[in-house]
Order: sequence, then structure tokens, then C-alpha cells
Amino acid sequence: MNKLILAAAVAAAGFTSSAAVADVIGVSWASFQEERWKIDEAAMVAAIEAAGNTYVSADAESSSAKQLTDIEALLTQGVDALIINAWDKDAIAPAIEAAANEGIPVIGYDRLIEDARTFYLTFDNVGVGRIIAKSVQAVQPSGNYAIIKGDPGDPNAMFLLQGMMEVIGDDVASGKIKIVGESFSDGWKPENAQKNMEQILTANNNNVDAVLSENDGMAGGVVAALSAQGLVIPVGGQDGDLAAINRVARGIQTVSVWKDARDLGKAAGEIASALAKGTSMSDIDGASTFSGGEKGIAINAILLDPTPLTRDNLSIAINGGHITKAQACEGAIAGVDGC
Repeated sequence: MNKLILAAAVAAAGFTSSAAVADVIGVSWASFQEERWKIDEAAMVAAIEAAGNTYVSADAESSSAKQLTDIEALLTQGVDALIINAWDKDAIAPAIEAAANEGIPVIGYDRLIEDARTFYLTFDNVGVGRIIAKSVQAVQPSGNYAIIKGDPGDPNAMFLLQGMMEVIGDDVASGKIKIVGESFSDGWKPENAQKNMEQILTANNNNVDAVLSENDGMAGGVVAALSAQGLVIPVGGQDGDLAAINRVARGIQTVSVWKDARDLGKAAGEIASALAKGTSMSDIDGASTFSGGEKGIAINAILLDPTPLTRDNLSIAINGGHITKAQACEGAIAGVDGC
């Protein structure tokens, strides 16, 4: 399809688009509710345009059905590669089949699509789980723990839990740590996490010593539930959300594992552009084999390394331009690095 005609079709369909040039990279986002996705997108767009290509996108708005429709529309319009941030790992299967039938390469972005025909790009989420648990355990080595998990349809929820249990599992088995509550939070929504935490507190008469939250948005919900009861206890999270970094500085969140979304978005844009030009997935620079999903399917992948942010190293995020000193340090307790 002529790229100028494609650009007009994309605009008419309601997708966002940059200028029409060489290859077209289609991106299907699961939901834009999380603060970090906009950061990913900006880096992704910059990398795609730097390669002389066009970015088009759609937001599934937390709907598996809409995501399938979005991807069908992108394929119909003639994209040359797809980046899919999947809402549901199983529901996305027909879209992968349709893309494969048309010879369109697919990147599973930050969420595993367990299909050998896709390229998996994410941070090491098992490693993120380990970091959350290690950071919290360092300040609260024993007692009653709660675990606030993400959406049950997202494989990352189980990868994160796997990493956490690799750290605290032996202490749980010995009784040094007791898991007094463990709940999935639909859609990774802070309000669902807050309700889950409120229920755990009620069930345990507020006798909870630490919380492992699988992301920062949910950690915010956890902190709200704790604050309502006058409690300040160790809480771990991940994503490097600006509000979470400030909570770390204020002493009400122990760690936010920063997965620099700029690095992930840039890598996705570069990889998608290479795949659109015909580079094979196994020939992508830095690619290795990942087989840690439920089915054990071997997939070409790149897993980036995350950075834990605690009160001892917040200057990393400040100096890196991720957050301003004013944003990070408002209300900070004494001794916070960078404040």
C-alpha cells in the first residue's frame, strides 16, 4: 500500500500517526492507565522516526476484544511490523496467527506472548521480583508479609511472584516470614490494590509488617490503605513512577524498581524497524533465547536489567532526568540521597 494513502487511512481510523515514510510500525497498547506507558511511547516514537519510519498506535483500553479489533485494523492498513503490549496472553492468540499469516513480525512488548513467532522484549521481571523482596527483607527480615499481585491475566504477575518467592521462600517455609494475605488486583489498578490491602488488614487486625506490591501504582493503593490505619511499614514496588519515587523519599515506600521505560521504548522502536526491513529475530543484536513461560516455548528475546531506587540512591533517577529534584524530594525525610 502507498504510504501516503496508508497515512490518510490511519488518520481516518482514529489512530495516532507520525509523518508517512518508509515502513510503518503499528503499536497496540493494552491500556494507557499506567503513568509509565507514555514514557515508553515517547522513546519508541523517537526511535522509529530516527529510522525513517512511521509510528501508528491504538489503545485497547483494558479490553481483550478491542485489542483484537485494533490489531486487525492495523494489519488491514498494511503495517510492516507490530509491537503488542498484550492485555491478555491467551486472548491475543488470534491476532498473532493473523500477523503470522501475513508475514508481519511481532514484538511482545513488556508482556510475554508465548509464541515462537514473536520477539519478547522486556525487563527481567523475575529479577524485578527478587529486587523488591530483597529490598523489603533487608529492612523487615521477619514477620507478617502481604503480597499484592497484578492482574491474573498478565504473565508478569507470576514472573514477579516467582522472583519474590526465590528470595523469601525459605524463610516462609521455616516460619520466619508468614504470608498473611496474597491477592491479585484486576487491571493492576491502585483502587483494587487498596481494597485488597484493606481486606488483608481487617483479616489480620492490622498485624502486617511488610508488603510486596508488584507495581508502583498498586503500592500507592497499599500506602493509602496503610495510612488510613496510621501504619507506616516497608512497602516494595516497581516502575519508577514519579509519585512512588517521592514516597521513597518521604519514607513511606521502601523501594521502587526503576525499569527505565526510555531504554525499553527505544529498543522496541529499533528492533521493530530492523524486523520490518527483514532482519530475522535471531539476528537482532543482543537477542538470546527465553523459555521461562508457562509452556516453556523457546522465544527470541532481550531482557534488560532494572535499577532499584531506595533512599540511598535516588540521585540516579534525578541525575538521569527521569524526575526533577523538586518532584523527588518534596517532603523528604532526612538523609535521602539527592535531596
